[in-house]
Amino acid sequence: MQSFRKIDELIGLVPADVTRALSAVDRGLGRQNSFRNQNPGALATLIAVARVQSTEASNAIEDIVAPSNRIRELMDEKTTPADRSEAEIAGYRHVLDQIHASARDIPFKRSVVEQFHRDLYRYTPVRAGRFKIGPNDVKEYEPDGVTVRRVRFSPVSVAETPTAMDELHRRFDHEWHREHHHELLILGAYVFDFLMIHPFQDGNGRISRLLGLLLLYQSGYEVGRYVSIEKLINDTRQTYYDSLEASTAGWHEGTHDLWPWLRYLTGILVAASKDFEDRVKSISRRGAKTTLVRSFVRGLTKDVFTFSEVRTACPGVSEPQIRKVLRQMKVDRLVTSEGVGMSARWIRLSTDFEP
Repeated sequence: MQSFRKIDELIGLVPADVTRALSAVDRGLGRQNSFRNQNPGALATLIAVARVQSTEASNAIEDIVAPSNRIRELMDEKTTPADRSEAEIAGYRHVLDQIHASARDIPFKRSVVEQFHRDLYRYTPVRAGRFKIGPNDVKEYEPDGVTVRRVRFSPVSVAETPTAMDELHRRFDHEWHREHHHELLILGAYVFDFLMIHPFQDGNGRISRLLGLLLLYQSGYEVGRYVSIEKLINDTRQTYYDSLEASTAGWHEGTHDLWPWLRYLTGILVAASKDFEDRVKSISRRGAKTTLVRSFVRGLTKDVFTFSEVRTACPGVSEPQIRKVLRQMKVDRLVTSEGVGMSARWIRLSTDFEP
């Protein structure tokens, strides 16, 4: 909302580093389209890994976690949520799958935002799909998770939220179709204003990332289908929060500096494009099934895993093939193991390797 009121002034001349980032993302888009046309079957491997990583990471940013094997069972709809965290993870999976399947046909309007929020909490008793009913300041907590260290930002009030969301969408639509600024900058401005409004009592961060992904797909940037943008954000979580905070000061007055946030966002998209190209090269060199196993191990949010977790995460890869890949990774000193057979504990020694 506030970013769109003075968007020409706020964006103005694009800094050189952001211009370079936008150019890199656009060049990556061309290479992605080329590979997709040449080898569409191989991309199924990347989609399978990214889908799980995106669901796991976007929830982890909000400290909503579950064991990796449970997440993969929830992703495959082989089980029902056992607790609140699993319920929210399953809800995220549901919305993410909608976006993957039908992004081009989903109208970008306020009612869809509310529907996404309702679906995010579909497996919980939470009042969802309606705007907040009380204050929801963005707070920073002490390590105990209970004591408030400070208030990072006070969003729009309860009474002003419906009007603010209507104005945000009205101004976004105008700028999106005016085509005066790069689509990725308009996308970034929307996500930022959404977070500043903080329209829902809870779940705003996850909804913002889902809406950002939807807008990426609708503008032709589908790298998030093959590489988990949410994981890249989770891996740089502190920088993510710092960039948001740096752009927050003066937002209510419309005097904020949007560039720290836009610089971070475009940097993440550059990283996603590079990650995509690295994975494509790996598929071409090693084969899709080997890449799927290596990508799973590389993308784990923990260092200890089991053979069963790999098998669950890599459908279509035979057990002998999984063993072969893990043995080679052990020779390469990327993993080690304790114990034997199916009960062995596998330990990742490094994440500095190609999928």
